[in-house]
Amino acid sequence: MSVTRVRLFPLSGSILFPRAQLPLHIFEERYKEMVRDALAGDGRIAMIQPSPSDLRGPGDPPPLYRAGCIGEIVGVEELDGGRYNIVLQGSDRFRLIAEVDSGTPFRQADVDPDAFDDSEPEPLPLALRSAVEQEARLFGDALGLVVDWEAVGQLDDELLVNAIAQVAPFDSGAKQALLEEPALKDRADLVVQLMQFQRIAPGGADAGQTIQ
Repeated sequence: MSVTRVRLFPLSGSILFPRAQLPLHIFEERYKEMVRDALAGDGRIAMIQPSPSDLRGPGDPPPLYRAGCIGEIVGVEELDGGRYNIVLQGSDRFRLIAEVDSGTPFRQADVDPDAFDDSEPEPLPLALRSAVEQEARLFGDALGLVVDWEAVGQLDDELLVNAIAQVAPFDSGAKQALLEEPALKDRADLVVQLMQFQRIAPGGADAGQTIQ
């Protein structure tokens, strides 16, 4: 196990994967300071989801899931009022070790960035790749989305599966399960199951995002 300290951006419904990108609009004061701190330092921000829990005392920050992904800032646009548009490029998934009292308005933690094997995965079996594309078409149609399916078909397996996991309106627990799947094949199987469930029962998932 290795230990590194990261800035935390808790955002429900928002996950990041290694080699994937995530655009973010930063407008809250503590997170504007977090971006400024990151730009002046190592350029890294760690995405993590708040965890639903009743075990929270008055004034306590929301509890967090135990896994997230470190992102490198690869694009930044400073806007009026100190707001930012940034793009994070995922580098390493991590296990949360412990939060630290850093004295900053944003949360920080020590994490283990070696907890997952995030080397480039093997290609999916052809039948599974076909199932992902087929269910994605049905899912997109059910949601009334306009999608360039020819372009989707050109995506590599990892980018396709992880992009669906990031943008689909699954609830935070489902997204966390996708994030923590060790192997791309297992993540692809799960994303197909989730799309099928969401398509059949479209009211069964929460697409909302909550910043904590």
